[in-house]
Amino acid sequence: MFVFLDFEASSLNKESYPIEVGWVGEDGEGEAHLIRPAPGWTEWDEGAATIHRITRETLAREGEDVASVAATLIALFEANTVLASAPSWDGHWLSMLLRAADHPRHLIRLGDTEIAFRDAATARLGPDADPATITSLIAAARAQIETEPPGHRALADAKRERAIWRAIATIAF
Repeated sequence: MFVFLDFEASSLNKESYPIEVGWVGEDGEGEAHLIRPAPGWTEWDEGAATIHRITRETLAREGEDVASVAATLIALFEANTVLASAPSWDGHWLSMLLRAADHPRHLIRLGDTEIAFRDAATARLGPDADPATITSLIAAARAQIETEPPGHRALADAKRERAIWRAIATIAF
């Protein structure tokens, strides 16, 4: 099963760290977890905080331990193909989380949501569909779903990616 995953982070700098992870499966079931910063995770951008609306105090009070969140993610990856819309950034935060929980940073890897989008478009249009038509179908699905700005919360953003994937199969095209 495809699972669409997203992280929110302390900033968009190289030293940033994950503060929230959320995911939703093909079946629509999903969850999100706030992540308590590990020792040494200090990078913080107040500008980013105004976008995701998660404070350091909230993370200290409600965030889960990195080992617990990492264990949950490892189990999720065992039975699913986990995809992210920004696998480079999300992969960076996944690696940080794994290392902080004493796991190898490349223990699990994210795929790109474009895989699921292309698979859905090919399933709808047939294996002989030309790449331009596949790209157009994906763009039309994005345009239908992306009428509102992103929520900038992990679960909401993961649900948005799932909605695009579902729209590829149903949008008038």
